[in-house]
Amino acid sequence: MGTLYLMRHGQTLFNQLGKIQGACDSPLTELGIAQAQQAQTYFQENQIVFESIYASTQERAVDTAKIVARTEEIRMLKGLKEWNFGTFEGESERLNPKRKPGETSYGDFFVPYGGESADQVQNRMYETISQLMDNSTGGAVLAVSHGGAMYRFIQKIVPEDIVATLRFTNCCILVFDYAEQTFSFKGIVHPTTPNS
Repeated sequence: MGTLYLMRHGQTLFNQLGKIQGACDSPLTELGIAQAQQAQTYFQENQIVFESIYASTQERAVDTAKIVARTEEIRMLKGLKEWNFGTFEGESERLNPKRKPGETSYGDFFVPYGGESADQVQNRMYETISQLMDNSTGGAVLAVSHGGAMYRFIQKIVPEDIVATLRFTNCCILVFDYAEQTFSFKGIVHPTTPNS
């Protein structure tokens, strides 16, 4: 059995400005750097040592992983990237579509605009993370990714009534056990919020 710590990057400039940030990138803010340092403290205080450290190929995830793991040796995987929102990239978050009653994702909304569908994001995340866990030796694995991609990943594993209660804050950590090619959700950690 292995343990997956699937973590969101720290706050970025686009997060701060309320801009849609998927395939495009922006740097961590000072707060984002501090959040990553708080996550590093959480892992250190809980004596969690990683056998492998992964990040999406995007700057905000790689920089977060380097701070958290205190190493430059990060394996970058395109499969951990954020949802591609097509021509909505870099625009105001106010332009995000409203979900229809009963819907739990944006579905195929972004496809006509050059982006990905919800299923495409979910499938690549699940395949990528399953493969990296299959390659582990049973220890702790850190994977730094993005809010939308993490949301689609956990939706494949956990009932929607539970997913709906989770907050995907910057540097939140989803914890899963992995055994016999099956993920078991253990909980979410918010290292930037005391007593969470």
